[in-house]
Amino acid sequence: MIIAIDGPAASGKGTLAKRIAAHFGFACLDTGLLYRAVARDVSACGGSLENAACAANAARMLDFGTLDDPALRHSGAGEAASVVAKFPDVRTALLDLQRKFAAQKPGAVLDGRDIGTVVCPDADVKIFVTADLEVRARRRFEEMRAHDDAVTLEAVVQLIRQRDARDTSRADAPMRPAPDADLLDTTEMDIEAAFEAAVGLIKRRIARQG
Repeated sequence: MIIAIDGPAASGKGTLAKRIAAHFGFACLDTGLLYRAVARDVSACGGSLENAACAANAARMLDFGTLDDPALRHSGAGEAASVVAKFPDVRTALLDLQRKFAAQKPGAVLDGRDIGTVVCPDADVKIFVTADLEVRARRRFEEMRAHDDAVTLEAVVQLIRQRDARDTSRADAPMRPAPDADLLDTTEMDIEAAFEAAVGLIKRRIARQG
């Protein structure tokens, strides 16, 4: 079984994906880490994140075993990832890697921005997680404030807005809900409520499929 969890930054999709995978006993992949790792490797060799050829080469050479690098969890890594993610050759290089992960038994949960539309268009379950921009910015601000006392909510709102614009406007695999995805708005939900709602959506989708 393949469960696709898509959505914008700080919508809660990553936390949900992990909880869902643990609940059903499936493997879990945060596909955003792949793009973060590509950006990391481009910077490590002195390249520019805006260099499409350099980014594509880093994607083709990516070592899956380095995705546990703590540096990939820093907020700046997410911004860098959205820059290299706009290049079609980068997305193509990472596509097979994601699909191989999704094919494992008994199932896999993948979270990202184009899982239900491009990576796994035939996923058994597709959920698009969203929330109001201000709420998402507040969540990200609370995360960042633990490591950076100088960060401001206004700056985070701007970062989230810019990230949304890049993700939805790129020519290749823009972020959008798949036509057959269930929408889950977490604006008014804590993680427990969002998890229960997501599990409910998954069980109903499975029941409809027999």
